[in-house]
Amino acid sequence: MTVSKTILLENGVEMPRIGYGVFRMKEHEVAFNGVKEALKAGYRAVDTAAIYQNEEAVGEAIKASGIAREDLFITTKVWNTDQGYDNTLRAFETSLKKLDLDYIDLYLTHWPKPTLADTYKAIERLYDEKLIRVPGVSNHHQHHLEEVFAIANVKPMVNQIECHPSLSQDSLRAFCAEHKIKLTAWAPLGTGIVFTHPIVRQLAQKYGKTPAQIVLRWHLEIGNIAIPKSVTPERIAENIDIYDFSLASDEVAAITALNTFHRTSADPDNFDF
Repeated sequence: MTVSKTILLENGVEMPRIGYGVFRMKEHEVAFNGVKEALKAGYRAVDTAAIYQNEEAVGEAIKASGIAREDLFITTKVWNTDQGYDNTLRAFETSLKKLDLDYIDLYLTHWPKPTLADTYKAIERLYDEKLIRVPGVSNHHQHHLEEVFAIANVKPMVNQIECHPSLSQDSLRAFCAEHKIKLTAWAPLGTGIVFTHPIVRQLAQKYGKTPAQIVLRWHLEIGNIAIPKSVTPERIAENIDIYDFSLASDEVAAITALNTFHRTSADPDNFDF
């Protein structure tokens, strides 16, 4: 299967299929160097969030790269304590200032709080005012999305969720596909436990790739966007080097069948942060 390096969102915006995640990179130098290496390796999408406390470092690395702004796709998110209509608008302004950008490509709610309807209305306003190019959500189950649908003038175009071979999210992926919502997989490699599975190891040997590259290619084959995270230059480059091979449909199915419904973090229906 041929997979392009970008995916077309519902409004015609193209989003890179592989992005660079900066979760848990609170130290300025670590985040700055990571983004710098990622952009050097060919990444054109960076995924951050207000709660990651590294938006300034991401913005500085973007500026230092010399890459034209229109060639980049930047995602950030409103944190749970900043949700609600007015709070979201203020949080967005703070993120925009920290990133030192004129607009954000994709702006997401971070987790579904009781105020998610008001939060999404604020995101719609930012979209209408062209301060963001794409409205979206994250960690939303089907019923959360249906709650947003009930009040939305423009449906979210991206849902960022935990997804990996141990949590393949089959039903949610099908629901989102039905509603033309693209999925971004956070923690796309899971805990790495599947790296030792015989199927993944055999495919890695067959294609001359690492287990991580096999799993990331699986994401592309099933239609996901993926945002792997690493601070090691070699791994950063390795994670985007997945366009020179493809998996057969039965191989994709075999990896999908590794699903054990294992989460590395909280269930969006049961979290306390």
